[in-house]
Amino acid sequence: MQPPTPKPLWRMFLTFLWPMMLSNVLQALSGTLNNIFLGHMIGVKALASASVVFPVVFFCIATVMGLASGATVLIGQAFGARDEERLKSVAAVAVGATAITGVAMALGGLILAPAMMRVLGAPTDIYADAVAYTRAIAFAMPALVVFLLYTAMLRGVGDTRTPLWALAVSTLVGLVVTPLLIKGWLGLPPLGPASAAWASAVSSVAGMSWLGWTLHRRGHVLAPNKAFLAHMRMDPAILKLVLIIGVPAALQMVAMSLAEIVLLGLVNSFGSDATAAYGAVNQVMAYVQFPALSIAITASILGAQAIGAGHAERLRPIVRTAMMMNLIITGGGVLLCYIFAEPIVRAFISRGEVVELTQTLLHIVLWSCVVMGMGSILSAIMRASGEVWVPTLISIAIILVVEAPTGWILSHRFGVTGVWWAWPAAFTMILLAQTAYYKLVWSKKTITRLI
Repeated sequence: MQPPTPKPLWRMFLTFLWPMMLSNVLQALSGTLNNIFLGHMIGVKALASASVVFPVVFFCIATVMGLASGATVLIGQAFGARDEERLKSVAAVAVGATAITGVAMALGGLILAPAMMRVLGAPTDIYADAVAYTRAIAFAMPALVVFLLYTAMLRGVGDTRTPLWALAVSTLVGLVVTPLLIKGWLGLPPLGPASAAWASAVSSVAGMSWLGWTLHRRGHVLAPNKAFLAHMRMDPAILKLVLIIGVPAALQMVAMSLAEIVLLGLVNSFGSDATAAYGAVNQVMAYVQFPALSIAITASILGAQAIGAGHAERLRPIVRTAMMMNLIITGGGVLLCYIFAEPIVRAFISRGEVVELTQTLLHIVLWSCVVMGMGSILSAIMRASGEVWVPTLISIAIILVVEAPTGWILSHRFGVTGVWWAWPAAFTMILLAQTAYYKLVWSKKTITRLI
């Protein structure tokens, strides 16, 4: 096991970024294709029923990806230190904890789906479909979260191409299965909007199966073989380290999902057209945000590896390079979306009034993705060093004190368009606060490896 050969930072970023960005695009593409199938094969209400479930799905994935972020930091540090045994121990503990969490989420979703949709204020005309979709995606959750965890862990050891191919397999399976389930062509009755969620279960199992087979065939350090499974026990010391880093990250993402639930509730009060527009905006925003998030993840991985190798002096150059990449790549994506907003929106929605509303919402919020990327980079590099609680509390406080109240206040003053000003307000405040902590406190600390 050898860490990456040192080379110019911008080249290291690009080596990590292009497979990771394509992976994220494929991951988003799966949801996008499902929404396109639902919107065009069934109708706007089908798209709305899937959109209303988004905060629930985000909540579940956020919790697990928080654990994944903790595991990835420790894996990156162990990889930088060339400690294969510690690396396998961290990965195995993370997989076990994630599998247990996924099963708990599945049971909760199957039982509580009606209550969840009532809390979210799902419009009456899509309530039944939204409950069916929630239960279907809950069934898919164990396979989905383990699959996502594995792709994150592979990036921690510098392998960004294997997750790309695994996500390609998963996306292709979903592309085939979703329309078949919508039309009932597999010997089943048409499953309606829930078809997309059932297809997610099938595609996640397919992607994870391919990933496991490939890693085993290659003798990869993270292959789920007998040697790896021998490490799969709840080692308290390792689990504690994973949780120390992972829980704050999970709490931050959970706070984001709770704010999303509040804001979606406001959107739902304006009817199913507004809910459909919300779903389309989220799809477009995902594509714009993924480069920013990929850059932040890359900064965290490179930072963790540098710390593990005993080269903390590389952290500040990593931050500078990440910021430059965010301005160029994320900023370029934002500009393209402003220019081609109408044809992009029409890929999801065909009704003229909903298209117009969605364009307006995109114009309000798109630019803030660049700001979000900058704040994410600072948080990611601090997390790579084990500094998690203060950056997390900063983000949570602003999400709860700025984002949700801003959406509520402006929705009452300006209608549904007012809700979308909550995101730029929150992203801007987070960047200012994270920058202050990074410069005034964190940059003066001595950085050492955790594992």
